[in-house]
Amino acid sequence: MYITDDGIRLNAKIDMPKNGAEKCPLCIIIHGFTGHMEERHIIAAQEAMNEVGFATLRVEMYGHGNSDGEFKNHTLYKWLTNAMAVMDYAKTLDFVTDIYVAGHSQGGLTAMLLAGMERDKIKALLPLSPALVILEGARKGNLLGQPFDPDHIPDELFSWDGRSLSGNYIRAAQTLHVEEAIEKYDGPVLIVHGDEDEAVPVQYSIDAAKLYKNCKLVLIPGDTHCYDNSLEKVTDAIKSFLTELTEGAK
Repeated sequence: MYITDDGIRLNAKIDMPKNGAEKCPLCIIIHGFTGHMEERHIIAAQEAMNEVGFATLRVEMYGHGNSDGEFKNHTLYKWLTNAMAVMDYAKTLDFVTDIYVAGHSQGGLTAMLLAGMERDKIKALLPLSPALVILEGARKGNLLGQPFDPDHIPDELFSWDGRSLSGNYIRAAQTLHVEEAIEKYDGPVLIVHGDEDEAVPVQYSIDAAKLYKNCKLVLIPGDTHCYDNSLEKVTDAIKSFLTELTEGAK
């Protein structure tokens, strides 16, 4: 199906709990930079949530997967307006009792920023390997392994898959401060990060976890940005976190 954000169609899919439910919580899941909703780690997170009684709403953001927009023109601003449109859609679903938000990498960063804006609507937050390095890299002048003058932003960068990325991506990222979003969000947070992440140094998640008021940090020993080695430890952490929350609310 598609969720529309100001004329932009976002490809999305709802999966219901394994055992069925008339009413249940729903978790929005956002993929990362260059990613899509059918990636191995995204599906694993979705299935783990379905297993413990959650519906999931996977969505492909602007310029990614089968959604509208060109990859080169995407920015975190566009992803945030996409995410708010998805939130608005989730609020209309009659079966939903509570809304949770998860995201991987750039999707995790988007989820963290969204939680600051939708703090009264998001029950809990699950950033997976959140790419906080994007914001610092944009301000300091090094993204995707490419140095640049942050005061004289280049017209384009290139992704690791060779695709062009507009300098507007950098301009938008320079203005965003995740610390402000963290300060505003009081709900439970689970951050999961591989301690040998090759794309986003694990220290970013360690530091962020200290700033949240109610955060559980799970580090996966010897694992990568997309959890190539121990994905089951990620899904175990997700299931444990969500089960504790739902059982504690009974």
